[in-house]
Amino acid sequence: MMTVHEVSKLAGVSIRTLHYYDKIELLRPSSYSDSGYRLYNNEDLERLQHILLFRELGFSLKDIKVIINSPDFDRGKALERQIELLRLKKEHIENLINFAIGLKMIGVKHMDFKAFDRSKLDEYAKQARELYGNSPEYKELEEKQKTRTDDEERLIADRLMLIFKEAGEIRNTDPASPKAQEIVKRLQSFITENAYTCTNKILRGLGKMYSGGGEFTKNIDEYGGEGTADFVDRAIQIYCDEKIKKL
Repeated sequence: MMTVHEVSKLAGVSIRTLHYYDKIELLRPSSYSDSGYRLYNNEDLERLQHILLFRELGFSLKDIKVIINSPDFDRGKALERQIELLRLKKEHIENLINFAIGLKMIGVKHMDFKAFDRSKLDEYAKQARELYGNSPEYKELEEKQKTRTDDEERLIADRLMLIFKEAGEIRNTDPASPKAQEIVKRLQSFITENAYTCTNKILRGLGKMYSGGGEFTKNIDEYGGEGTADFVDRAIQIYCDEKIKKL
């Protein structure tokens, strides 16, 4: 068992932060000493590692709490996703470094802006604008985007593509399977949380957009494998049909 002072020194996290994590029930110590001091075991430290990785990736404490308190939270799978996101972040930083080095070597006249590529995000915004225009959903998206930085927007886009990548891993299976339907459910929740309230009607429309060709279909298939966009669309339609049957 380790005291809060020892954990603070080991993890590089302030004692005040650890106290706050305890207060919001994000990281509760396993036990307390006779004197009332917090004591952390190895499982607590493993949980702290996940929290710090999610924080490094830009997740809010609220989101982290929901994720790691979920009954189906799998630490192994979570670590795989964290590694994937860190690699994406590393790739983005390396692109910026190479861009800056290039500017230093050849000057600002070399107009190459690939390091700042926002094509996937811009395509998503364009598609959403075409679908919803001045609707409440699009206005909700605009309001959420106002408070986010470009890096936060990129992270959200990366997290979205990870969902498609997961769908791509099972794209040759039955879209009505529990696994496929669970992915659709998470996709709907993710869109609601980060973009706009994703009703079943909107979700159906998004499914058709995903598989309808163009850059969106291309991006999804590049990330998840050929046929991923079509698989997601079919899984979405089945998911929405089942929702209607339960009404």
